[in-house]
Amino acid sequence: MTTKHRRIAINTGGGDAPGLNAVIRAATLAALRRGWDVIGIQRGYQGLLDDRYLMTLDRDAVRGIGHLGGTILGTVNRGHPFEYPTEAADGSITTVDRSDEVIESFRRLGLDALIAIGGDGSMRIAQRFFEKGLPIVGVPKTIDNDVCATDVTFGFDTAVSVATDAIDRLHSTAESHQRVFCVELMGRYVGWIALHAGIAGGADVILLPEIPFDIESVCRKVMEREAAGRHFSIVVVAEGATPAGGQLVTLGEKEVGREIRLGGIAEQVAEAIAARTGKETRSLVLGHLQRGGRPSPRDGLISARFGAAAVRAVEAGDFGSMVALDVPDVVTVPIADAISKMKSVPLDGDTLQTARDLGLCLGD
Repeated sequence: MTTKHRRIAINTGGGDAPGLNAVIRAATLAALRRGWDVIGIQRGYQGLLDDRYLMTLDRDAVRGIGHLGGTILGTVNRGHPFEYPTEAADGSITTVDRSDEVIESFRRLGLDALIAIGGDGSMRIAQRFFEKGLPIVGVPKTIDNDVCATDVTFGFDTAVSVATDAIDRLHSTAESHQRVFCVELMGRYVGWIALHAGIAGGADVILLPEIPFDIESVCRKVMEREAAGRHFSIVVVAEGATPAGGQLVTLGEKEVGREIRLGGIAEQVAEAIAARTGKETRSLVLGHLQRGGRPSPRDGLISARFGAAAVRAVEAGDFGSMVALDVPDVVTVPIADAISKMKSVPLDGDTLQTARDLGLCLGD
């Protein structure tokens, strides 16, 4: 294949997700096939602020990594180049804009393009760099599935599989001890993981950020099952779920340079159910188990398709774009469209209606 020689870079940002290595591998092999050079930027944009965090991506570097969880490049959810945390003389943490340093390093290294793999926050950073003249192509990664303009993000299917397996395993313990289990799942401000895993895992109640819940409605469902001789219940709670008129439950104060951490809502729901019903309850936070391990076959395939498509976008000069799944095809869309809004669970969607038709309580 004859094509213009290029020197490209790849980085991964935000939380880790199954499939990151598969994207890196596919993009690297697709670029090498064209005779290009590939540089890996480690720990987000750190490699463009410190040369110690750069690595050459060749066939040896990506051999055998496609099925591995995590990312060989490392990732961070802090270190925003436009709002870089730094310690002031008095010990307080402030932020500075180091984006010009990133661009200067990019040019010094003779790079022609950057493939930025990440979620909503990473795509917002990519758009800002594109607006400053950086030739960039995005690849949508997040287990939360909250990025617009793509049918799905890679990592989501694996997270749902892990969560579904956990919910399924809880049934036997819940039934044996006649308990109510409240399972907290990731997803931040959207309920895609909770909804899909809750239905697939046979939950009785699913609480989503998109539907503020009434705890009395949840308790009625638990007691209806009790009256029917079903002395246990499984309640799936998205970490961003809130009671009607209530607020998000968070872990500690927001740190400079990173998003606020959500968590703790399942424990509150479990305590409220116990107080109102007298049922023995337990809460379980599945947490980062949803991010780890090898990608599911579907995520592995989507990741490979996204990585190869990103290289094709670079070859075509389609910068400021993000690769996206528009079933059955992988296409490119403007990054600006992808970050225009958060992709929430549609209240009139088929999956939500399925939950209602199955008799699941959604807290409303």
